[in-house]
Amino acid sequence: MYRIGEEEIQAVRRVIESRRLFKINDGGQECMHFEEELKAKFNTKYALLMTSGKAAIMSGLIGMGVGPGDEVIVPAYTYIATAIAVTAVGAVPVIAEVDESLTLCPKDFERKISSHTKAVIPVHIMGFPSDMTKIVEIAKKHNVMVLEDACQSDGGSFMGKRLGTIGDAGSYSFNYFKVITSGEGGALVTDNRELYERALIYHDSSAIAYFGNQLEGITEPQFCGVEFRSNEITGAILREQLKRLDGILFDLRKNKKYLMDKLSDRYNFIRSNDIEGDCGTTLPFFFDTIDDAIAFQNFAGEKGYGTTRPIDTGKHVYSNWTPIMEKRGAFNPKFDPFKFEENQGLQTDYHPDMCKKTLDLLARTVYISIDPDWNEAALEKISADL
Repeated sequence: MYRIGEEEIQAVRRVIESRRLFKINDGGQECMHFEEELKAKFNTKYALLMTSGKAAIMSGLIGMGVGPGDEVIVPAYTYIATAIAVTAVGAVPVIAEVDESLTLCPKDFERKISSHTKAVIPVHIMGFPSDMTKIVEIAKKHNVMVLEDACQSDGGSFMGKRLGTIGDAGSYSFNYFKVITSGEGGALVTDNRELYERALIYHDSSAIAYFGNQLEGITEPQFCGVEFRSNEITGAILREQLKRLDGILFDLRKNKKYLMDKLSDRYNFIRSNDIEGDCGTTLPFFFDTIDDAIAFQNFAGEKGYGTTRPIDTGKHVYSNWTPIMEKRGAFNPKFDPFKFEENQGLQTDYHPDMCKKTLDLLARTVYISIDPDWNEAALEKISADL
């Protein structure tokens, strides 16, 4: 969490004093207003606020018609939720390498496409934009849908367009560790009406037909889904956080650029697909060898700076996705997509060293997190210390 304060406190107070905490009401309608404000800021036709980024990915996949018999390509470096969301809708994830930007490698994405590939999920990990020009080009060529996982890059951009709005749909997360936060939360955006209607029905199938006029103008038939409905306190907080978004990003990017400029004669950094659109949350040092990376990590630690090698971040690395690697897609085997007849013969030959390039790149990278509130004196000290 970067910035939160009196405005959010007053927003929560407003909701509590109204006594209208449920999403559908005749009062403040905070969730509805947040969706409208998100659409306006990101220039997208439709937006759905829900409980998490994973919920948004699942709803997007359902909207795309993904299910048993389908493969969805995901990068080897992303939080496990990306892959689990695929199994949750009955499909199977196909794991592809990342490149030197630590985002989905377009070449390996294309290599992994089969006749069963229905969608791809490029992940803008750590605020790093994926190469959406190449990914969208490849996807269109092979009739594959694109669902952007922008959960770690709220508000970032690629070539001037907000991350999450470039493919067929995009997902965001607003949990405690993201650029803007309501503790938990997520959103799905799209310009595709059919996809939106299906996602709407799926994300709250037990309530949309009962509360308010949520089905007004909806032509997709109702079907059984889940309950990812948000609430007015979350909506109110996010309305204030959305106002802070561009200021947070401006300061993150400014501080990251300052350090990169100061340190570029001493260190290399990972390649960026769009450094101007990068969220600026993370300064990624890149080394020739694993030993060099570890030595820098120890050196920075001795100076009092917290660092992370992405290879050590547990469930963000495919080889640590235990339920995926061991093909346990559900507790009840009859619900396990890895056991579905439709999914037999698909690309699920997972093994720990299947993406060696990814493992090597992650092991040779060291992160330092950027604070948007660092002043020039703090930045100067960091650049002098390192």
